[in-house]
Amino acid sequence: MNLPAKVVCNPEFADLVVIEPANPYRTCIQGLANEPITVQALLRRAQELLGEEADFQGLGDCSQAAIVERLATNRLRVCIIQGSADHPAHLFDHEHALRAAARIWQNGGVPFTFGVPVICDGTAQSNIGQSYSLASRNQTAMAVNINFEGHSYHAAYVIAGCDKSPAGILSGLAAADRARREPERGTAPVWAVFVPAHVLKGGSIPKSTRKKLRDIQDAAHAAGDAQLANDIEENCHYILQCSSDEAFLALLNRAVERGLIDRPAANVILNELAAATCDDKGGICAFNGTGNSSRTLMSALGLVPDQSELLVDEAPTALVSRNVDQLFRLINKPEFSVCELLAQNYVNAIRIHNATGSSSNLMLHMPCIMRHAGFDVSLFDYERVRDAFGVPDIFAHSLTEGRDTFVLAQQAHAGLHHGMTSLYKVLQNLNVPMNWDALTVTGKTWLQRVAEISEAVSPALPQERSIIRIRPVRDLSGTDIMRGNFFSSCTLKVAGMSTESYQRFNGRVFLVRYYDNEMPCNRELSSGNLVDNLCQMPELTPELLAALRRNHEAPPDEDVLTMVKNGNLAFAFVIAGQGPKAFGMPELFAPSQYLRHHGVVERTSMMITDGRYSGVTKGACVGHMVPEAYEGGGIGALANGDLLWVRLSDKRIDLLDRAAFLRGELTPMAGAPMDERSALVAQRRAAIEHRQRQIAACSLLDNVTDAEYGVVPLAVHRRATTPWTPNSH
Repeated sequence: MNLPAKVVCNPEFADLVVIEPANPYRTCIQGLANEPITVQALLRRAQELLGEEADFQGLGDCSQAAIVERLATNRLRVCIIQGSADHPAHLFDHEHALRAAARIWQNGGVPFTFGVPVICDGTAQSNIGQSYSLASRNQTAMAVNINFEGHSYHAAYVIAGCDKSPAGILSGLAAADRARREPERGTAPVWAVFVPAHVLKGGSIPKSTRKKLRDIQDAAHAAGDAQLANDIEENCHYILQCSSDEAFLALLNRAVERGLIDRPAANVILNELAAATCDDKGGICAFNGTGNSSRTLMSALGLVPDQSELLVDEAPTALVSRNVDQLFRLINKPEFSVCELLAQNYVNAIRIHNATGSSSNLMLHMPCIMRHAGFDVSLFDYERVRDAFGVPDIFAHSLTEGRDTFVLAQQAHAGLHHGMTSLYKVLQNLNVPMNWDALTVTGKTWLQRVAEISEAVSPALPQERSIIRIRPVRDLSGTDIMRGNFFSSCTLKVAGMSTESYQRFNGRVFLVRYYDNEMPCNRELSSGNLVDNLCQMPELTPELLAALRRNHEAPPDEDVLTMVKNGNLAFAFVIAGQGPKAFGMPELFAPSQYLRHHGVVERTSMMITDGRYSGVTKGACVGHMVPEAYEGGGIGALANGDLLWVRLSDKRIDLLDRAAFLRGELTPMAGAPMDERSALVAQRRAAIEHRQRQIAACSLLDNVTDAEYGVVPLAVHRRATTPWTPNSH
């Protein structure tokens, strides 16, 4: 097809130009000269990909002259933002981008594309890579903002991936939108749609590998280690993902330590598990981690087009075209700009986060996005919205009962629910207050979208098989903001705790087991001698044990091992020196996973850190503690044998006066013993500074806020002055 330059295939947008005073491609000849060849190359590749498709209508005149004409007349300039091909979520980005580019051109626009590096948090676990993970979010925001502003794009079509990438991209676009509101700029606002990558189908354990694991279980039983056998059995019930592989690593380490298998044989099993984990189509892992929580967040913010939220495969051409068309319909409508959609939908996103038990990492990413958008938002805005109305858990996600995110996507594909719109519908039926008038990139409000569906979940899908529940699973949901006498704030994902464990831990006194970084904790938690090591802590004096028995109403003659098994001796595994400025705020998924799959200790113990966790982390895992140890936070002054009084229902964790506890009193100290332990604190800070040298200087999180403000660059923090309240938008 060789249409004249002024003719487009889609007549709906034939006359669409962006209304703004300035056009840098008219006032600066260099961009008009340089960029057409990049557009032409992109369209040539799109033609090669789509030329054989029966419904493809062609691209018409793609000459440099035609491209120049569109740029000079201020036709819509859209950048297609891709991820990197070394991340499993981005295997189809190249083809997706070409489909989007073709439709942008057919609609009379000008397509561009660029990609950003995306760290796979699974690949970076338990190594130095995690110290670059959160930094990559801020660097992504900066890189996207620089490219978007530097080439004067109007809008973005984002192929959204995993972990921090969607938050980073949205932050960069929001910052551009905020800057363009200065009258001197003379530019239109920023519009964007986000299309999440498809869901990765989980693997399964090969039969031959399962037999090897059963042999280890049999050997464990024969050696008197029923707990190891049970822990292996429990982990075998999970779909095979990188997260369950990590648990197998710790379990096999225990088996090697017990002499039940040698290291080479254990490595063979790990290799077999790894090779069976990922479907070759790639995608975002099927657990409800940060990748799928980011999918949920982008959808809850109204940024995802219809039918694109939960894909099970590569996005087809017809769907991509529909997405592009939806983006084009937003142009010249400021109410659909990025910052406006964020302001209107933020309270909704908080309540969806609670209802779905999404990743605790979003407690950093949500204020990060809003502060890049110029809004004065912090962790405590989340808390105010959360405390104003208790949102129940309506998301029955499970990796062991056939209710993972891939199944959720399959159910959506079969028409059994409508993804995010169904979640909003359930909350409406439960009378949860939402901003129903908030706009979305579909051009409709949430009230309009919800009204279009007669039911949240089809009756053809039994509720026990549905991930989205029309009646609450339980009242306990979301993430709590905790306070204490040795810190300002921290977070606890109560959605990751069973109701029974929440009740068991509430009011408990925990004994501190302190680590100055993740690695020694990993070694101890993956050891077969963990319980013995804990029972032999020198801080467990007879007087302290007696006081713990009295406090927990245990028999006065209960031995130490039985106390551990019954939860009358419970441990708080404290990993300090992991905060953003200390070590990049790595995810501590490995130790949390090792704890979760150690049956005896998992039932009675918790983890506390100034670092963060993976979105898939379960159990009593407290993170994001502020101030961090490196900044003089009280967590850095804790030591083995300290006593923490945990009152979950009051959202408090307090350091107890040990002498008072021995007398039978629960008396919180005035604060952390910073003065008494000043030499220890100084020694630990020096160790952190030495350890920081493992991270390249250009990737240190130096001039950033603390976790309460999303760990954003200080320049972003200072600019975030626009008021935001739940009722102001």
